[in-house]
Amino acid sequence: MLNTITQHSLYLPYRDGQLHVRHLAPVEAANQYPPILMLHGAMSNGKVFYSDRGKGLGCYLANAGFHVYVLDTAGRGESEPVISPEFNLGQSEVIKEQLPLVHDFIQQRHPLVAHVHWCAHSWGGVLMASSMVRYPQLAQHVGSLLTFGTKRTIKVNTLKKWFLVDVVWNKFAPAYASKTGFLNAKKLRIGMDNETRASLNNTIDWVSGDWIDVDDGFDYARAATVMKWPKTWFIAAKNDHVLGNPADVKDMITECGLAEARYTLLSKANGFFTDYNHASMLTHPQAVDDHFKQIKQWYLELSE
Repeated sequence: MLNTITQHSLYLPYRDGQLHVRHLAPVEAANQYPPILMLHGAMSNGKVFYSDRGKGLGCYLANAGFHVYVLDTAGRGESEPVISPEFNLGQSEVIKEQLPLVHDFIQQRHPLVAHVHWCAHSWGGVLMASSMVRYPQLAQHVGSLLTFGTKRTIKVNTLKKWFLVDVVWNKFAPAYASKTGFLNAKKLRIGMDNETRASLNNTIDWVSGDWIDVDDGFDYARAATVMKWPKTWFIAAKNDHVLGNPADVKDMITECGLAEARYTLLSKANGFFTDYNHASMLTHPQAVDDHFKQIKQWYLELSE
């Protein structure tokens, strides 16, 4: 695909630092298209959606005429300050502060459109869904929710799940973080970015427990079943055996009461080029000629 986009780093003042938002802009924008906000998952950052060389879903959609904004949550990617023993913001700040802040910022930059599409990978989808459930007035201005490998709980019972989740994430990671002050996933080579102790503990609680706010007891699960959701599309991958197992993705759809949600399993049996996994559904070279085309068409239809 011909690369006809520009990329700019935008910085929003936040607490004692700043949030980095990568703006992927088409050279010739269709002003009627709602912009798209993208959010990464745990131990990750916005680069899962774009590269400086124009690769990734974010760049692909910008080439199609959409303004795309990719958020690095506080401490990750190019947001500052970076995660350290003294920096311990958790997922609550993403849900209650960062997502509403960046959404409002995008709407101010595009005053002629009524909605912003939300798109997330992995745990980022849980955070986006939580923010929408918590703030229905914000959800009214979300045009759609598209997720990749997003699950709130992990119920599959396999040896790989036992090792990755029960041993590494639930036991080793907290013990390591308690000694060093944070989970240095980059040093350990288990992730694209690091995690705070608060975020680590938040995810452990939610993956194995109830969808309830750790700070004030807000019941996200109950609120999710009564709210008015926008158009939703959950994408899972055949070879995503643990972090976004298709069965767990379907469980989240059910928990949110999304009877009309679109669901797609990326597999050869369903006509896709390959059996994708948790990462390759966004990074595989063939994705641009495969499900990325369907995603572009979906956004175009929502813009009509």
